[in-house]
Amino acid sequence: MYRVRLQQFEGPLDLLLFFLRRDELDIQDIPIASIADEFLAYVKYMKEVDLDGVGDFLYMAAVLISIKAKMLLPGQEVDEDGEPIDPRAELVERLLEYIRFKEATNSLSDRYEDRSLHFDRGAASAVDLDAAKGEEDLVEATVFDLILALKRVLTQAPDEAFHEVKPESYTLQQQREYLKSELKVGERRSFVDLLAGNSKQFVITTFLAILEMARLQEIDIFIASEPNDFFIQLTGVLAELEEDFEGKGKQQAE
Repeated sequence: MYRVRLQQFEGPLDLLLFFLRRDELDIQDIPIASIADEFLAYVKYMKEVDLDGVGDFLYMAAVLISIKAKMLLPGQEVDEDGEPIDPRAELVERLLEYIRFKEATNSLSDRYEDRSLHFDRGAASAVDLDAAKGEEDLVEATVFDLILALKRVLTQAPDEAFHEVKPESYTLQQQREYLKSELKVGERRSFVDLLAGNSKQFVITTFLAILEMARLQEIDIFIASEPNDFFIQLTGVLAELEEDFEGKGKQQAE
């Protein structure tokens, strides 16, 4: 099991690269038909949680559908030399250019991290608290990795009754408090087990609350070998606060 360092939400090209790397596909020979269908499925769930930038993903979905349609046509376009034109060529070039950009960005980030390991004079005794914890290796992850678990829970969520006059509503703050009440110090909870059987609105709002708490470093997210699930746990700082709160409550009761 690996502790996740959640990257900021990224764009449609990142989602395409996520599919390619996950399935170990050749970027020069993208299976547009299957990729387009899965891309649309992801966009559907992204619209459910109302994440920023969904419009960019809808545009990319339209591009994929257009390429898919061209590849299904019986006649293939040719260039001035009579060579067939691959409808995927422009998309492949965009992906390759984006990969080069990301690699350059990551190289700069690695240099910054390497520099941060060197102490200035007088700071040599400083301790890297994260390294001292002895926790699992950190891995990079995006919201795309977590949406697989969201998709799994939403497909199992019961259909909402049509006779309800006033549907239930949940806020991020309410779901943050819910998560804090459900999570015990030192215990990891499965996202699927925690939310299975709840309404779609409850699941979606809780998912957003998890992202917010991860951003605020109130919880750690862990990814295991089991697909379509992840685990959450109170961070050390929040756990200490919870313990202090419980301890003061016991003292007042005595």
